Amino acid sequence: MNANTAAKAEHRADAVELISAALPGLETLFQEAVAAVRQKVLVDGRISSARLEAEQHAAHGLSWLATYVTALRELAAYGERLRAEDRYGAIEDYALRIGAGEYAAQIFGGIPMSQGEILRLPALGLSQKAVAAACSDAVDALIAEGNTPENRARFVALFSQDQGAASIGDTGLDETLEAIRSEMRRFCAAEVTPHAHEWHLENEYIPMPVVEKMAELGVFGLTIPEEFGGMGLSKVSMCVVSEELSRGYIGVGSLGTRSEIAAELILCGGTDAQKEHWLPKIASGEVLPTAVFTEPNTGSDLASLRTKAVKEGDVWKVHGNKTWITHPVRADIMTLLVRTDPSEPGYKGLSMLIAEKPRGSDADPFPVEGLTGGEIEVLGYRGMKEYELAFDGFEVKGENLLGGVPGQGFKQLMQTFEAARIQTAARAIGVAQSAFDLGLRYAQERIQFGKKLIAFPRVADKLAMMAAEILIARQLTYFAAREKDADRRCDLEAGMAKLLGARVAWAAADNALQIHGGNGFALEYPVSRVLCDARILNIFEGAAEIQAQVIARRLVEE
Repeated sequence: MNANTAAKAEHRADAVELISAALPGLETLFQEAVAAVRQKVLVDGRISSARLEAEQHAAHGLSWLATYVTALRELAAYGERLRAEDRYGAIEDYALRIGAGEYAAQIFGGIPMSQGEILRLPALGLSQKAVAAACSDAVDALIAEGNTPENRARFVALFSQDQGAASIGDTGLDETLEAIRSEMRRFCAAEVTPHAHEWHLENEYIPMPVVEKMAELGVFGLTIPEEFGGMGLSKVSMCVVSEELSRGYIGVGSLGTRSEIAAELILCGGTDAQKEHWLPKIASGEVLPTAVFTEPNTGSDLASLRTKAVKEGDVWKVHGNKTWITHPVRADIMTLLVRTDPSEPGYKGLSMLIAEKPRGSDADPFPVEGLTGGEIEVLGYRGMKEYELAFDGFEVKGENLLGGVPGQGFKQLMQTFEAARIQTAARAIGVAQSAFDLGLRYAQERIQFGKKLIAFPRVADKLAMMAAEILIARQLTYFAAREKDADRRCDLEAGMAKLLGARVAWAAADNALQIHGGNGFALEYPVSRVLCDARILNIFEGAAEIQAQVIARRLVEE
């Protein structure tokens, strides 16, 4: 019996109908919230950066409200697509019912921006009348028929029977993309998952044979156009690959990110000669790139960047320091953001260099004149290693100024942010899925008080919400990727996907560890690694607070 038949038998609307009926009121509430927050940050009729900063709780709360309403909209669209293709079943209905019901309840009861920060609607400047009007009969029905104990129990019973499924519920993707997912899952099952925890515990590099196999599978050239040796596939396919590789081990998933960022930079900002020279090498895996942007004491404040490059003859000579650089030792090129014009303040004097370097090793990490570095030991996100770098006259060929024109570095970098944040959201989904896999398996195997852990409602409830939220984050991420594939501006959608995906990954990892109890705190259990890996997702590619600030500014300026 599919969900539509079940709904009729129980004389109730299915989840898609519930969400669709509730959306108009929630959309109106969101628009009123935008207007209310805009009034808080206006000075003399213009958006004031100082006021936006002073009103961060309201502004960031608006970003979360926007994320929730957009997620609900995409859940309804996802359900409609599945129904039209006769792919909408009981698992999908329960996932949507629980997830959407919970998010609707949180909108009116409090949206968690972090563990200790809750957004209440009055903080946005909304009147009680506006809130009451949005809390319609349709919203009440969605909440009342959504995240209930009965629905969670039925949902867990259903997905517990489907052990071989790649995901909980239909992803909504076509057969080609699901075939790519299956190929990545097989690769991880054979080459990654059995070894990932050892790599983590020993702080070892992902072995080069694994990297070479990734190259053979086309991971590094996935979205690079075929004319440059890539596969020319969509950003949605990139999401699928990043998700499944990160499900095996976030370090493996993130290796693809290095190539994605470098390729995007060169595609968007490079000269024809630079594209023809570098893109085929990146696509084949012959060249491994790393991104070298962040500096000590600057973080996300790239306008304060101080590393400088001075043109001397046919080369640029680089002086300065960088930090939190991922996989620099084994990288062949660095996309290096530098200040080439000290007289230009802020972003205007920045340029991007394609800096070549020889591969190093642990014994000799930087075998080149003018470049030294030290490893930053980290809790998780291992397998590639993080470094601080010091440049002292390091030379870069003059022809390797990206685009051939100085002063374009920040603009070139901004062009990559949408794809980078979409991919980070996909990595977050993979980490969340890994946590769910571990939590579900342990709950089904561990016996306490004479029965399996999954038989206890508080354990099953955690798994139910993990599964529902993973589906929500996945659909929001795929939506952002489709917008990117359609060549539409999607910085809002990408930011929302990253914002939600990171929180979902952390919640899933935390809950999976809780299901393991004391064993989860033991280093020998993989869930301890997943918890550490999940934590970084709320920080890199724009910390959650920076991400929310960027989203809020876009919303109030439109």
